[in-house]
Amino acid sequence: MSKGKVLIVMSAADVWERTDGSKYPTGYWAEELAAPHEKFVEAGYTVDFASPGGVLQPLDEHSADPAVAGEECGHHVAHARKALREFGPPLKLDEIDIDDYVAVVLPGGHGPVVDLFQDADLGRLLAKADQDGKPIGAVCHGPAALLSATDEDGDWLFAGRRMTAFTDEEERMFGTAEGAPWLLASRLRELGAVHVEGAAYQQHNIVDGNLFTGQNPASSARLAEDMIAALR
Repeated sequence: MSKGKVLIVMSAADVWERTDGSKYPTGYWAEELAAPHEKFVEAGYTVDFASPGGVLQPLDEHSADPAVAGEECGHHVAHARKALREFGPPLKLDEIDIDDYVAVVLPGGHGPVVDLFQDADLGRLLAKADQDGKPIGAVCHGPAALLSATDEDGDWLFAGRRMTAFTDEEERMFGTAEGAPWLLASRLRELGAVHVEGAAYQQHNIVDGNLFTGQNPASSARLAEDMIAALR
């Protein structure tokens, strides 16, 4: 018997357009999708996947490279692929009823800075989840998706909250800061988040009420563990 359903919201983007007009290929980051999925399933939850239009985003190939993503990446890639294959096409974000879910997870890859940050369907879903006090988790570039949640005056609903996200320093180290239309951590601060940075590429998680954030891929499993503890 499932303890309830958890929604993982994926981006639908496969390219990130740069300021010079070039296109940087992107996709879901294996560990950020696989580690939370694995933790929630082990803890007895059912996990659904959704995306804008029900589009299945490809894998970000960087997340399958041990030199970039660490020695465990093969496990995460295999788990993510199996989970997505068994689930079938992602659900369409505009058809989701948040009342069906106990928690929402927003993994990264660069996709959320392409589409989810301004997705009105996601914004409504997150506003209701937050209002109901449901755990909302976002890791790495996933916190960009939180930007979709605004009130009728356009004010950001998560302003003033403590959170973390992929830092400007990490973006520079990864080689994607130059040419980025905007940098996530800077944008979060500009819009009123209390952005708390940890050491580059080290696990760093922040909990603020029902909001759970992780700075980078290494923070993905802890994000899910913290959310599961809150659901208990």
